[in-house]
Amino acid sequence: QVQLVESGGGLVQPGESLRLSCVFSGSIFRFHTMGWYRQAPGKQRELVATITTNSRTDYTNSVKGRFTISRDNAKNTVYLQMNSLKPEDTAVYYCHAHWGTGDYWGQGTQVTVSS
Repeated sequence: QVQLVESGGGLVQPGESLRLSCVFSGSIFRFHTMGWYRQAPGKQRELVATITTNSRTDYTNSVKGRFTISRDNAKNTVYLQMNSLKPEDTAVYYCHAHWGTGDYWGQGTQVTVSS
């Protein structure tokens, strides 16, 4: 059974940075495409960034140039480096793993950007 455990969220001021981590267990990490999603209050969950098994990355337009997704297959961990944070980045951030017919979610970590 795949488990995903996120960490690294918190309260920051606009312009500051955070790095989210997601530790994967229960299967073969390097076979999975990994992603970060977020859900703001009253809004639908949206895709933020993905990284494939060969480390090809993709981002939603609103975070391009500010966020970087990466993976460390030796540590079974995916990261989301978030720079130049804005109030509109405030949301619960969820880690996601996909391989074949399997889709798995973490419990989420809160990111709040406020002055």
